[in-house]
Amino acid sequence: METRKYIAAEKKRSGQCNCAQSVICTYCDKAGIDEATATDIGNAFAAGMGNMEGTCGALVGAGVILGLVNKNKAKSMRKMRQIMEKFQQRNKATQCKILKGIDNNQALRECPECVADAAEFLEEMLSES
Repeated sequence: METRKYIAAEKKRSGQCNCAQSVICTYCDKAGIDEATATDIGNAFAAGMGNMEGTCGALVGAGVILGLVNKNKAKSMRKMRQIMEKFQQRNKATQCKILKGIDNNQALRECPECVADAAEFLEEMLSES
């Protein structure tokens, strides 16, 4: 699969999509949904799960795509764990609030790069399916 991580990152960078939508919309064809539906699915996941600064929306988007593609709970959960572990290792966090440096003004990673990372790891998991 040719990487789409730059497309996903640009969707976020442009302000066109939140982090979850950036990933979901970039891979919506793999999941068998149209982009409007993908956008709607990701609406509530901005700013770390409904603006509560929880799990990074890009990771949420990757999980949504895994579930829709795999249609298998155990397989999707296993692959999501692998994505989360890789993301944690690279970025030192999976929580939006920490990644953005909300408490200490020290961002670990900017949102478009988080989106690119989640997309990269998602692609790895999809290529194994």
